Amino acid sequence: MKETATSCTLVGALIVTIMLAATFTVPGGNYERTAYPKFLDGKTFMLFIISDAISLFSSTTSVLMLLGILTSTYAEDDFLKSLAKKLMIGLGKLFLSIATMMISFCAAVSMMLDDKKSWVAFLIISLGGIPVTLFVLIQFPLLIEIYLSTYGPNILNRKPSS
Repeated sequence: MKETATSCTLVGALIVTIMLAATFTVPGGNYERTAYPKFLDGKTFMLFIISDAISLFSSTTSVLMLLGILTSTYAEDDFLKSLAKKLMIGLGKLFLSIATMMISFCAAVSMMLDDKKSWVAFLIISLGGIPVTLFVLIQFPLLIEIYLSTYGPNILNRKPSS
């Protein structure tokens, strides 16, 4: 659990850094006189900003939850519910941050490539789903196992059979 929390904290911290930087360096740049983003009126720009914000906030939440695991006292009671719940929330928020980071990336690509290069944008956007899918395939079994061991039937709370 500690190794998983350490690795995921590192990934979450990197996503926080990237998403914070992306907020201030918007695609297309800003107008010099007004400092407003050039694509401010577009729907794709709103998708970019919203997905960037969701990714930033969910990765921050993930890092805080996973740091809670790393700084825990590791008492016996913590292992039954508290640490497992923190790991499930941390992994879930990390997945959400990776998914919305890829949505933000895809929105930026579609803003930057106009209709003339739509096949390139489609190709890049299609490839954007690969990291999200890989994360789900790798981490989802762990999430299910933690959930079942925490909230499912176990040897401590089984009902006696009659």
